[in-house]
Amino acid sequence: MRNPQKWLQSLGIMVLVVAITLILTTRTLAQSPPISHPLDPLTETEINTAVAVVKKENKLSERFAFPNVSLREPDKSKVLAFKKGDPITREAFVVVLEPSQSKSYEAIVDLKKASLLSWKQVTDGQPALLDDEYDLLETLAKADPRWQAAMKKRGITDFENAIVDGWAMGLMNEQEKASGKRLMRGITYYKGKKRMNYYGSPVEGLMTTVDLNNKTVTEVIDGEIVPVAKANFDYDQASLKPLQAAAKLLQIKQPQGVTFKLNKNEVTWQNWKFRYLMHPREGLTLYQVSYLDKGKERPILYRAGLSEMVVPYADTSPSWVVRSAFDVGEYRFGWLSTTLAKGKDVPENAVLLDALFADDAGKPLVNKDLIAIYEKDAGILWRHYDSNTETYEGHRSRELVLTTVAAIGNYDYGINWVFHEDGTLEVQTDLTGIMLVKGTEAVTESHEHDHDQLGHLVAPNVLAINHQHFVNFRLDFDVDGTPNRVTEMKVAALPQSESNPQGNAFKMEEIPLNTESKAVRDMNMAESRSWMIENASQKNSLGSAIAYMLMPGSNSVFYPLQDSNVSRRGQFATHHFWATQYKPNELYAGGDYPNQGLTDQGLPQWVADDESLDGKDLVVWYTMGVTHIPRPEEWPIMTVHRASFKIMSRGFFTQNPVLNVADVEIPNKPKK
Repeated sequence: MRNPQKWLQSLGIMVLVVAITLILTTRTLAQSPPISHPLDPLTETEINTAVAVVKKENKLSERFAFPNVSLREPDKSKVLAFKKGDPITREAFVVVLEPSQSKSYEAIVDLKKASLLSWKQVTDGQPALLDDEYDLLETLAKADPRWQAAMKKRGITDFENAIVDGWAMGLMNEQEKASGKRLMRGITYYKGKKRMNYYGSPVEGLMTTVDLNNKTVTEVIDGEIVPVAKANFDYDQASLKPLQAAAKLLQIKQPQGVTFKLNKNEVTWQNWKFRYLMHPREGLTLYQVSYLDKGKERPILYRAGLSEMVVPYADTSPSWVVRSAFDVGEYRFGWLSTTLAKGKDVPENAVLLDALFADDAGKPLVNKDLIAIYEKDAGILWRHYDSNTETYEGHRSRELVLTTVAAIGNYDYGINWVFHEDGTLEVQTDLTGIMLVKGTEAVTESHEHDHDQLGHLVAPNVLAINHQHFVNFRLDFDVDGTPNRVTEMKVAALPQSESNPQGNAFKMEEIPLNTESKAVRDMNMAESRSWMIENASQKNSLGSAIAYMLMPGSNSVFYPLQDSNVSRRGQFATHHFWATQYKPNELYAGGDYPNQGLTDQGLPQWVADDESLDGKDLVVWYTMGVTHIPRPEEWPIMTVHRASFKIMSRGFFTQNPVLNVADVEIPNKPKK
C-alpha cells in the first residue's frame, strides 16, 4: 500500500484545509494544462473544484473521504463528433464516504460552472476500501482482548511483530448483511523481527472483523491452532546469497529516439492512434483506438479497459471460505498501481508516464512513473524464401506496449496493451507476487487430510491454496462505425460421404448472435470458437462484411458452483463471452459496488431484457480465467504467469496491411 493520508481529526482542521484548497485552486489555475479534448484527464484545478463544490454543497463531517474522483465521460456521440475548437463539457464523478453517517454518496459536478448537478445515496453496496482503513483495522484488532488472547494461545506475545492484513468482506452472514455497517476482515500474520515476507507465516484460524465507521471489533474467530512456519521466506538479494552469476549485459536502445508520438494523452505509432486515461478504479483505459488504412483513419474501439477481476479460493474453513477478492471494485486497481522500474518491470527504452489522482482526502496527487510505453522487437513479421529463384523477402516485427502493474495485497498484476503492426491488438495479463498460503502441521505431502486436495504444500508448514483469477475486459467496439453485430465462428468436421471420401474436410460456420441472451457464450476447443464483431453496412472488396474478431488464448472454466456466493456475486466469470447494447453507465461486469454488494449484479442484469444486437452500438465483455494449482517452484515468490487474447482484423483490410512496411535504417551499415 502507499503511505496513507490520515483522516482529518477536527472540524477546525477541515475548514483550514478547505481554505487552503481554494487558495491552491487559484494558484494552480495557470499551471493546469488547457483542456483541448473531451477525453483529456482531470487536471489538478478540476479535482480541487470538484472536491470544493461537494464540500460546499453538503455539510460533511470531519471524517469524510473520497474513494473516487474521476472524469465523468461526456456523451459518446458528442465525443465522436468533436472537432478542434468545439465547446467541451467537463464533469467529474465523485464518490463520497461519510463514516459518521454510515452512508456513502455519488455526486456529479459541472467543472466549468463549479456547480453540483446531482447527489444521491449509494444503497447497493459499499465503496472500495481506503488506505487509512487498513491501519484502522490493524489498530482495532491488536487492541482487542480476544485477538490478544488468541495470539498468546499460539505463543506469540510480541504483537508489534504481527501484521493484520485487510480483506473486503466477501461472504457475509445474515447478521452482517442486515447491519448496514461498513465492515472489513483482518487476517493475521507473524513476521517476527527480521522477516520481510510475512505471507509465509499466517496465524491460522484467527480472523477479525471490524466496523470501520464505528471503530469497533464485531467478531474474532479463534479456531484451530496450527504451527506458524519459522523459516525465512524473504526474497531480497541479500537474503538469497550466494547469487547466480549475473548474465552478460543486454542493452535495449533507440539511439534515434522513439517512433511513437505523445500529445498529452494521445498516442500515435505506425498506423495506430488512440488515447489513454488512468482511472482510479479500473486502471489504464484506452479510448478511440483507430488504424490508418491508405490515408483513412478507421475506428476499431471506442473504449477498452479492465472491468473486474475475481479471485476465488478453494478452502472451506471459516477464515477461508469468505475470501473472494474483487480486485477492481473492492480494492481500486488503478489506485494501487505502482511505480515502474526501467530494466526490471519494463525495458530501458521505455518512456515512463505519471498519473494524477485524487487521494482519499480529495487532494490532487501525482503518482510518478505508473505507466510505461515502449517499442519492442517481436520476432519475424513475415518472410518467404523461394528455393526456385533463390530469392528472399522478410521483415522484422515491432510492437508498441502500454503497461501498468498493480500490487493488491500479496499479488501483483500487470496489464499490457500490445499493438501489433498488422492491426492486431493483444491484451496480456501478468500474474506474479506471492501466493496466499495456509498454515499446516504437515511438513511433507501425505495426502491423508482433506485439505491436501484443496491446496499443495510448498514448504514445511506452508500450504498454498488452489485458486483462480478471472479477469473481465469491457470492449466497446466501433468497427468502422457504431452500428455493429456479433457472429460466432465455429469449426466442425464434415461427415464422411461421396463428397468427403477420405474424411479430411472441415468447415467454418458463422452463427449470428442477434440478441443479448444468445450472445452469452463459452469457449469450446472442439469447435475452435471465436467471435466476430462486424459492420454489416460496409462490405470489403470481396463482398463480405468488414470485421474484427476476438481470438481467445488460454482460458479456464469457473469452478465454484452456480449457487455459491462468489458465483452469484461474480456471474461475469461463469461465461467467457457476453455482448450488450451500449449503455454509458454499464461499466463494471460485477456491478458498481461489489464490496458488501448485492448478488446478480452487472452483466446478468443488463442481459435480462434481451435487447437486439443487430446493427447496434455494441459492447463486448470478455472473461479470461487462470486456474492456479500451486507448485513448490512458485514459492516464496512466483515467476510471471501470462494469459492473453487478441483482437484481430477479419476482412477489415483489403490485403495484408504490412506488405509495404519499411526496413529500419541502420546507421553506418555497409551497403551491398
